[in-house]
Amino acid sequence: MGNRWAALATLGEGGPTASMVAYAPQPDLSALVLFLSGLSAHTGNLLTAPRVALVVSETDPGTGDPQTLARVSISGTAQIVERTSPDFDAVWQTYVDRLPDAAPRIVLGDFWLFRVVISEARYVGGFAQAGTISAKRLAAAVLDRDL
Repeated sequence: MGNRWAALATLGEGGPTASMVAYAPQPDLSALVLFLSGLSAHTGNLLTAPRVALVVSETDPGTGDPQTLARVSISGTAQIVERTSPDFDAVWQTYVDRLPDAAPRIVLGDFWLFRVVISEARYVGGFAQAGTISAKRLAAAVLDRDL
C-alpha cells in the first residue's frame, strides 16, 4: 500500500457517499488511520454509521485497459481515538510518519483521529484476478513479511 490517498465510502442520511482521504496503515495492518475534519460530511457519517470501505488503486497511467490495474477495497469499522486515550500518541505518530505535512493540524480542535479496524480486504490484481482476504490472513501475511 504505497499510496497515501484513498476513496472513503460512508453511509449518510441520504445514502452512500464517497470522499478522498489521506490514510496511514498501522504497522501490523490491523487498521488504517485517518485524521478528518469534524466539518466534513464523511466525519459526521462515521460518527453515526461507523462501517466503512476504503478503496486504493494502482495509478492509472492513462494508457491501456484500466480494468487491469491492481486495486484493493478494505472494509472495516471506524473508531475514534480520543485525544485523552493512552494510545493516541502512538496512533498519531503512525499517521504523521506517513504524512508529515499533517503534523501542524494536530492543534486544530475540529479534527478527529480515527482507526479503521479492518475486517477484510478485497484485492483485484487485474481483469478476472480477485480474492478476499480476512483481517486474520492479512495480519499473518504482515508477520510473515517481517520474518
